[in-house]
Formats: sequence, structure tokens, C-alpha cells
Amino acid sequence: MMATIYGALAIVMWGALALLGVNTKAIPAFQLLFMCFFISALLMFVRRFLIGQPLLCKPAMTLPQWLLGTGALFGFHFCYFIALKHAPAIAVSLICYFWPMLLAILLAGKATRLRALAGGIIGFIGIGFIILGDGEISFNAEFVLGYVLAGACALIWSSYSWYLSRFGGELDNIGWLSLAVALLSLAAHFLLESPLSGGLSSSSRVFGLWQFDGEQWLGIILLGLGPVGGAFYLWDLGLKKGNSQLLASMSFCSPLISSVLLALAGYNAWSMNILIALALILLGALIANKKPANNKPADKKQLHQAKAADSQANKALAVKAERIGPVS
Repeated sequence: MMATIYGALAIVMWGALALLGVNTKAIPAFQLLFMCFFISALLMFVRRFLIGQPLLCKPAMTLPQWLLGTGALFGFHFCYFIALKHAPAIAVSLICYFWPMLLAILLAGKATRLRALAGGIIGFIGIGFIILGDGEISFNAEFVLGYVLAGACALIWSSYSWYLSRFGGELDNIGWLSLAVALLSLAAHFLLESPLSGGLSSSSRVFGLWQFDGEQWLGIILLGLGPVGGAFYLWDLGLKKGNSQLLASMSFCSPLISSVLLALAGYNAWSMNILIALALILLGALIANKKPANNKPADKKQLHQAKAADSQANKALAVKAERIGPVS
């Protein structure tokens, strides 16, 4: 139960991403990602210090685990940031949120897969009311690259989440992976965002880009402790030890939570779409997580058959005993 609550807290943190990121909009994406994942890695060392474990030890991961984890965490964000450069943000966000539906389908068994698909579609429609609002969305051929990258985000995160739910691993793995992603993000920042060409003036400009005010530092720290750092530890715990199917359905609530928090903070206006989205997301979750109706009747029938077989066996033994008669 607690593990599922941890996973739900991760979803709440992701819902707070937009609000916490208000003060960091001026920071280049990969530069911000580096700092957030570096804070995420520091959380591992803080945890080790508090429980009395050595701060430095060999990571308990195989090469495939390193490649898969780093590729998923960095690949998702890389594809997302590049997609935003090649397609409208509203379309990118909508396509990315296919991942909860894909995860629900991956986690479902043969008997519940259709139910998971139906619940996922309803939840996705609910997300559409939040992301689209009163506007419209149009898919243009010129934005194909952005659409493909957004679809890659959905595939990457749903597949990685499915992997977490199926295979074990130490919680510290998230810390080591965060450190690797931080280094990759720093490299991406210098290659794609930072003006490195030129002489002393360029060097000064690069140094200046790492000077932030108090509000920006607060946003960076909160993002690293929450949606772009600490949330990954909670998601790992939730999927490995909690109700992963329920968490997949609850993931649709992330943009809903985001809209509510932004409205409470005065950045967005309240809308009937929030209530409509809430109703659809809850309905989708109920459908996706409803237990098969024929489970209990089937169990009762099997129990009745077993009792009948025992009764017949007892009768046969009684008849046999009567035929043999008492032993003198």
C-alpha cells in the first residue's frame, strides 16, 4: 500500500512541474536538466549518509541496465525538448500523454487488456480537455519530426515504466542513473545551447549564464527535489512494489493536477474542462482497474465441484467399508 502511495506522490510531483518551473523559464532546457538531475543524484548520497552506508561504492547495475536506464531518462527529455522545437507545444504534450495508456496496456494481462485499452482511451480523452482547453489542434506535415519525437517520448517512458514494474533493482540505481543523465545533459547544453565560439567575451557570456537570482535557484532546487529528481525514486518504488496497474491509470491525473495548481496560483483561469477531465479520468481508471466479474462465480463453482467430489469419495469409502464388514 505504501509503495502505491509513493508512486501516487510522484504523479502529484509531475503535476506540480509547470508551477514549479515558472521561475526557471529563462534557463536553457538542458542546463536546467543538468542541475535538476545533479540534485537527484545528491539525494542518493544524502540517503546513504543518513542510514550509515558508504557514500561511494560500485553501482549494482549491469551494462544493459546502465544503457536502458540512462537511455530512457535522458532520451525521454532529449526527445521532448527537441520535439518542442519542431512542433507546437500543445500537440507535443498531447502525443506524449499516450504513455499512461500504453503502460496500462503493457501491464494488463490477456483477460484485462481490452478493459485497460478502453479505460486508457477514456482517460486520454480527459487529458485532451485539459491540454486543448477551448482551442483546437491541427496536425500539419511540416511538424512531422516533432510529432515523431513526441511519440518516441510516449514509447520510451511507457516501456521504461513497464521495465521497472517487471525487474528488480536497488533504489540507488536511480541516483547513479541521475548522475549519468546530468553529465549527458551538461554535454548537450554546451553542444546545443551554450555560445562556446569566440574569445574572452564568449567565455564571459558562458559564465554569466550560470548566475541565477534567488527565485531561479529556488525553482531549480524544488524541481530537483521534486518532479525532475525525487519523483523518479518514488516512481521506481511504486512500480516495483505497488499496484502498477492503478498507477498507470492515475498517471492521467498529472496534467489535471497541473491545471488545478496553476489555477489556484492565479496563472490559469478555472474552467469546466477541469471537471470534465476529472470525471473522464476517474471513469477511465475505474474501467481499467475493475476486476473481472467472472472471477468469484468461477471460484464458487470450482469450490462446489470440489465439495461434490469429496462427498462422492466419502460415500464410496463407506460402501466399501460395509462390504468388508467388521474385522474379528
